[in-house]
Amino acid sequence: MAEFVLKQKVSERGLSSFFEIASAATSREEIGNPVYPPVRRLLHEHGISCAGKTARQMTAEDYHHYDYIIAMDQNNLRNLQRMFGTDMEGKISLLMDYTDTPRDVADPWYTRVFEATWRDVQEGCDGFLDYLADKMPELSAL
Repeated sequence: MAEFVLKQKVSERGLSSFFEIASAATSREEIGNPVYPPVRRLLHEHGISCAGKTARQMTAEDYHHYDYIIAMDQNNLRNLQRMFGTDMEGKISLLMDYTDTPRDVADPWYTRVFEATWRDVQEGCDGFLDYLADKMPELSAL
């Protein structure tokens, strides 16, 4: 969900050329599967397509390729830390760390409350983009 929400927000701000946004799993259970049907429906209701997306496994190369690696919850954060070891470049964070109320994103796999996840992802993505705009004024000038 966060991949597609962030892509939409970046596009709405006319910043798509500045970003490469992708998501990857920190576990193997869903590798190769499409976006979970209730999430697909929710994204569709908001005019966001996730067509063609299948889950892929996070790799060690991802750490070197991406500037930011953002986890949704503590469990995924621990998995990332196991995968990458020490975060020497300070790339790993939680999405909700970019908000006024740091916490885990509500996990709809367990809660079944997809709207709560939607709200968390919206808030986290907005906070992340605000953080980047403060850090890189050239983004906010566009």
